[in-house]
Amino acid sequence: MGPLFYFFRRKHKQEFKPVVLVTGCSAGIGLAVAHLLRRHPEYRLVLTAREKSLDKLRDEFLEDERLLIRPLDVTSEADRIQLVNEVSKVWGGIDILINNAGISYRAVVEHMTEKDEELQMATNYFGPMGLIRLCLPHMRETGRGKIINVSSVSGMLAMPTMSSYSASKFALEGASEALWYEMRPFGVTISLVQPGFIHSPSHKNVYHTQNSDPARNWSGPYCDFYKNMTPFVEKMMNMSLTTPEKVAKQILHTMKTENPPLWIPATLDATVFYYIRRLLPRRVLLPFLYWCLPGARHWAKEHTHRRS
Repeated sequence: MGPLFYFFRRKHKQEFKPVVLVTGCSAGIGLAVAHLLRRHPEYRLVLTAREKSLDKLRDEFLEDERLLIRPLDVTSEADRIQLVNEVSKVWGGIDILINNAGISYRAVVEHMTEKDEELQMATNYFGPMGLIRLCLPHMRETGRGKIINVSSVSGMLAMPTMSSYSASKFALEGASEALWYEMRPFGVTISLVQPGFIHSPSHKNVYHTQNSDPARNWSGPYCDFYKNMTPFVEKMMNMSLTTPEKVAKQILHTMKTENPPLWIPATLDATVFYYIRRLLPRRVLLPFLYWCLPGARHWAKEHTHRRS
């Protein structure tokens, strides 16, 4: 069933106060989700961020009987275990897990290192999966629960200079799809919220490798990729009508929907790509998308040794 039918799904009337764990709350979508859920007293909240961002989070929120603020480095198994154990002792367990924390590298494949790849996957895939494994026993035992993984359009379609980020989101989407089958008999729902371009400064927070760093002036065979893709992404972000707050509302809608779908495109461009990927034959899809990229027909002309 496509995303157009999503809003016709039946909402579930809540008769208890679910415990919601949200990762990556210091900025962007995570912060917007935190503010939105704070206004809904039917939820108990656990807001998390890395240690260095906790002061900012505590400036935004005050802890009380239904809100906890805790440090969490999602790449740390010890942090994950300690957090889930504490929440279980205080409130009995986590009923809704929102895996939002993530990072994005901007680099072509040749410029990534093994260390960079490990950090990308540890943050966007291994960390969320580790939290899922810790939360599932409680959800299975209670016969209800929701896991909402914030993915990306890059989890649908890969783009140049974003290979590692796409790989991490593809991995998250694949595991989530398998988990959808595995949890269906237990009453636990799995959803992938897939934002595309969002009107926010998040494009300025991307990670660079040594060779993809803009300070190197992007010389060499891949300079055209960086010089075209970076301003293209920035332009699309600035033009987007979707804000982190709108995505937060979609996440809340998913939380309140009794049986939400697995795939939930969260922006207009994500919805368009959702259907393009399904309607266009693969042999046509990639050439079409390549043609749409800025200046792609002229990329690497001064460096290529491609034979005619």
